[in-house]
Amino acid sequence: MPLTISRPAIAVRVLCGLLTAALLTAAPERPRAGKVEILKAGEVKRGMQAIAWTVFEGSEPEPVPIEIIGLWKNAWGPRQDIILGKMGGKAQRTNVAGGMSGSPVYVDGKLIGAVALRMSIFSPDAICGITPIELMLEINDFDQSRPAAPKVPGTGANRARLELPDSLAADVMNAPASARPVMVPIETPLTFSGFSTEVLSQFRGYFEQLGITAAQGGAAGSLTGSKPVAGYANALLPGDAVTGVLVSGDMSITGLGTVSYNDGRRVLAFGHPFFNLGPVEMPMSKGEILMVLSSQFQPNKFGNATEIVGALKQDRHSGIMGVLGAEAATIPVRVKVRSRGENDAVVKEKNFRFDVFVQQKWTPFLMMMTLFNSVSGVNDFSDDATYRLSGKVDLDGYSSLSLQNMQAPTEIPIPPPMVLANWWGEKFNRLFANPVKPPRLKGVEATIDLLPARRSAAIESAWIGSNEVEAGAEVPVRIYLRPYRGTRIEREVRVRIPAGIARGEHRILVSDADTLNRVQSIAGQTNRFIDLTETVSLINQERSNNRLYVSLVETRPAVYYDDKVMPGLPSSILNAMQTGRASSRALVAANETAVEQASLAMDQMVTGSYSLRVAVR
Repeated sequence: MPLTISRPAIAVRVLCGLLTAALLTAAPERPRAGKVEILKAGEVKRGMQAIAWTVFEGSEPEPVPIEIIGLWKNAWGPRQDIILGKMGGKAQRTNVAGGMSGSPVYVDGKLIGAVALRMSIFSPDAICGITPIELMLEINDFDQSRPAAPKVPGTGANRARLELPDSLAADVMNAPASARPVMVPIETPLTFSGFSTEVLSQFRGYFEQLGITAAQGGAAGSLTGSKPVAGYANALLPGDAVTGVLVSGDMSITGLGTVSYNDGRRVLAFGHPFFNLGPVEMPMSKGEILMVLSSQFQPNKFGNATEIVGALKQDRHSGIMGVLGAEAATIPVRVKVRSRGENDAVVKEKNFRFDVFVQQKWTPFLMMMTLFNSVSGVNDFSDDATYRLSGKVDLDGYSSLSLQNMQAPTEIPIPPPMVLANWWGEKFNRLFANPVKPPRLKGVEATIDLLPARRSAAIESAWIGSNEVEAGAEVPVRIYLRPYRGTRIEREVRVRIPAGIARGEHRILVSDADTLNRVQSIAGQTNRFIDLTETVSLINQERSNNRLYVSLVETRPAVYYDDKVMPGLPSSILNAMQTGRASSRALVAANETAVEQASLAMDQMVTGSYSLRVAVR
């Protein structure tokens, strides 16, 4: 007798099957903050099915299936294994993209680590390397020690010029890199918001030398300062987008990754270093993802930084660690750019406000780049424009810096805004490079005037009525300068010959600022013990290149010591200084002593020098 099943029974069975399929395919619950059970790398087995969480669009992370391939022993370093996995779902189309760094990976609800590495370019499969969570948890135990080989401005460009006493070490350090490793850390692209395309093209090669990908992007208007916003305690859950903030405000620079772990206060992310700086104080913000660019060559997330919610405290080999609610000290910067017309009246004005991350190598570079961007973003740029800068740097507990400079086009193939920005950044480099005490900058202000013509003048000649002068007399000196275009410029000053000057030949020197600054700058650079007070003093003593200087040069030696000039120092005293307590400090001696007699404001970039020989009777 044939078996018959009633229609109601069939309907029940179909419904049960649909419910079972729905339960099997239901999306898992996204991870939350708090303690979580972990599965150590040694317990991970081939064929396990895992789930990673990362954001593909907006701010909500999505689950990504991962099939565990196995454990790659010692791949990350001695006794530091990497878990290999094959990503599916959306990641199969996008590949392992920049910005996925730190995506937490779970097996049966247990955290095993964070997506941190990818197979070298053009791999047909989305193969990822997972940093075990036990390696990342070690970050919390680190002190203030600093790891070797950080990614900081200057290291990539100078590597090829390293001169080491040990020939073997020099061979290793200077050898060109040819082979690309099979598994590499996922790029953490630096996203630039408010930066012109020209600026990024100028600096792209510099970032490539550091192994950093620069990309244009955006940031929300609330990304200002470093104070965490309300509600920070509920931010940055595992799988959320997180950014480290180097610059915030009217222009911003941020590095994007993914949160791996959140214990309610401390956050782990990336699964590999950001810049490998060790202990840091960098603002940390939430992020939102606009899209993921699918590419076999360089897949990347594109997103915006949104709100500051804490501060990064550690940047280590196996990841970064931040603290929710913490506030990182930053430097408030105000830049005013004014376009002036033919009559020197202000035609347009732009004001920029932003805050800069504090770090010995990065801060000077960021100051340079943001100033260059401030000038490059105006429509008044022209080949013959001249840039006049007036700046002030307020330091906590020290005198302020007062900075003046002017830059007109020259024969060198570097745009004047870049030369000016380099000069500006170098001042901060000197502040942070002093080996005694790091500076604390309360604020930075700069005003840049764009002048519509090339304002430069070269010192051509000078003239006095007679080369024989009397001690104690005043000598009129006529000076001639040749501007870029137009008639010759003539100025006259009176130089007083000191009553006690030695008889014989001396010089009257008509010069630009560089000529007078040169020896003292060398003295400051060669002093290994110079402190912050002396550094500030030296910078404030520097002459400005938009003035004309007249000096009396006497035939007696001068000694430059720290930030001081000792004219006419007897050789016996110099010998005592060199053999006494100051013997370990740099002393720079010059054969002549230049005493400034006059300084004339020119509102031109003055270059060159001219000497007049005089005989004192």
